[in-house]
Amino acid sequence: MKKLIAVAFACLSITGFAQKHTPERLKAIINGAFDCKKVNPIRSMADGEHFTQMNSDSTAILRYTYKTGKVVDTLFSVRTARECNFKKFADYEISQDESKVLVCCDKEQIYRRSYKANYYVYEVKRNLVSPLSKGGKQQMAMFSPNGRLVAFVRDNNLFLEKLDYGTESQMTKDGEAGKILYGIPDWLYEEEFEFNRTFAFSPDNSTLAFLRFDKTQVPEYTFPIYKGMAPSHDEYATYPGFESVKYPKAGQSNPKVSVQTFNLLSKVIKTMVLKDEEIEYIPRIRFMPYDGQLAVFTLNRQQNKLTIYAANPGSGLTKILIREENDKYVDNENFDMTTFLSDRIIYVSEKDGYRHLYDYSPTGVFRKQITKGAWEVTDFLGYNSANGTYYYQSNEGSPLRTAVYAMDAKGRKTRLTAGEGSNTSTFSSDFRYFVNAYSNTKTPYVTTVNDISGRILATIENNTALKAKLNATNLLPKEFFTFKTGKEVSLNGWMIKPANFDAQKRYPVVMVQYSGPGSQNVKDTWTYDWTQHLAQSGYLVVCVDGRGTGGRGAAFRNQTYKHLGLMEAEDQIEAAKYLSTQSYVDKNRLAIWGWSYGGYNTLMALSLGNGIFKAGISIAPNTDWKFYDTAYTERYMQTPGENAEGYELSSPIHYASQLQGNLLLVQGIADDNVHFQNTAEYAEALVQAGKQFDMQIYTNRNHFLTGGNTRQHLYERFMRFLEMNL
Repeated sequence: MKKLIAVAFACLSITGFAQKHTPERLKAIINGAFDCKKVNPIRSMADGEHFTQMNSDSTAILRYTYKTGKVVDTLFSVRTARECNFKKFADYEISQDESKVLVCCDKEQIYRRSYKANYYVYEVKRNLVSPLSKGGKQQMAMFSPNGRLVAFVRDNNLFLEKLDYGTESQMTKDGEAGKILYGIPDWLYEEEFEFNRTFAFSPDNSTLAFLRFDKTQVPEYTFPIYKGMAPSHDEYATYPGFESVKYPKAGQSNPKVSVQTFNLLSKVIKTMVLKDEEIEYIPRIRFMPYDGQLAVFTLNRQQNKLTIYAANPGSGLTKILIREENDKYVDNENFDMTTFLSDRIIYVSEKDGYRHLYDYSPTGVFRKQITKGAWEVTDFLGYNSANGTYYYQSNEGSPLRTAVYAMDAKGRKTRLTAGEGSNTSTFSSDFRYFVNAYSNTKTPYVTTVNDISGRILATIENNTALKAKLNATNLLPKEFFTFKTGKEVSLNGWMIKPANFDAQKRYPVVMVQYSGPGSQNVKDTWTYDWTQHLAQSGYLVVCVDGRGTGGRGAAFRNQTYKHLGLMEAEDQIEAAKYLSTQSYVDKNRLAIWGWSYGGYNTLMALSLGNGIFKAGISIAPNTDWKFYDTAYTERYMQTPGENAEGYELSSPIHYASQLQGNLLLVQGIADDNVHFQNTAEYAEALVQAGKQFDMQIYTNRNHFLTGGNTRQHLYERFMRFLEMNL
């Protein structure tokens, strides 16, 4: 034992550990001591001269002027509003005529994006608050365009509140938990199509359109709930309870979805007629600002055929507006950027290999491609019909950085943001101003108000206090690098060198990655997380985006199609080989870490890496794609029946006997996303293959592993594992 301790200290001195891991520093990071202040969401007012924003303690809605970026008055305050019986609120929506505010309080989270809440209506002129409904918490309440109605969901049914009369009516009757849903997505749609409301008012206030989900044929996944702590479920003190979710795994039955409309005058429900038998998903519905037409987005099961229909809410008849087919899949990231205007449709597509803007007529006739080049539009920010100018965010120049641009009617392009790094903007309603949030790896977020030429008028937040704190704690910068793999593939990465770095010494390496399709971790944007703690503790921290990741066009991303995990693991192995050639890297002490898809890729890399990694940490990993949901898995892998070999070769279970290196496997038992089944089956495969490993299970925790002391315990566990093995 003494000899081992002596060797351990010798290793520490040789490799130059600048500092030891300190729980206090780690706890400070986890608890947000170094969090960056971000400005609450900006909402432009109708006059284009003002915007609103919640104050920092969530007690008021303040009105600002764009010209100075300063507060000019208070639109709503819990302290001064009449009959206001709540002290804080979580969100708000202002009616189009700005006479009322819908205030959201007491949010009760359901899944990642869904929640129940108590909503209140605030009348601005009367300074009066009243509850929206007294029948229990509501979901996704929303004003009609004229502000006289509010629609919401309760107990899986749609309700309508007529504010002028204070009357509530129920529009649908057969909603039932686990079976029939109206106006809200099921788990699958919420998670994989990334939205939480599936209803919309027509511009003329005459119709409410909504999706109906029938989940009766969807298989159910059930997991145990124990008494636990933080919170404690005392009712399960002796016998555990159970929670179930309708969860279609790859190849299984999806919910059946239909589009319906409710005529607010006749009270008649009509189902839209979609005759294409290939339709499997309806990921969006959206009213167009002309002819009362409803745009219905549909996908086939393989998700390589997108059809946008124009539906007549009264007759239920539909016609094809836009159709796009792809030999792999149509990226769902494009849906929310596609915009319907009175005289055009701004359609977002990767049809030329990169995400760009296209101009279509209101009837779906292609007119021109608006943006073009070997770079991607990362967000469409608006169109100014007064002068024919398009505003968008893109990574032109480098996939690591984004800037905001304007393109006029003649195709002349102007860059509006000067800062090199990450830029995200929100424009005023009349496009005279925009609010921009800028950061890079060395600069915490700076939020400014700019005029339409890009000139900064005012700074709303510059994180001065955080910068001072960082200066006092020796911020370790990210350094970007690019290298070529053995197959001549150029990959981007960043590294954080340890404190007091000495190029004459050799350091242990922790590689962090996610690696999932379309993801991107190597970006010039501000982050401060446990990677800083790792570097402060003496580790060289490295991140590389391999093939399949985003920002570099469809061809780069889609290389992994039908064979997830193979190229991604190979590229992390290639990155480890590259690092091993660096004089300051101890090639015998490399570790790889990841969560969710990153945890999956960690297992693949440990099995396919031929021992190049001494250790790996895998959190909540997918271990067999047959265990994961239909929409995500089949988008990239097709169904198990169509791609049996691909599923087998993409499973870490298939390679369990090849695992090399020390493994820490981590999972929450109540994970509704990547089910504990993945970890249980993989652990069993390791046992039967005679492979030893460490395991950490968290009681009643979901995919995010939070609650009580869980997150602190989790990262302490990581640090101890790395100290033991590196």
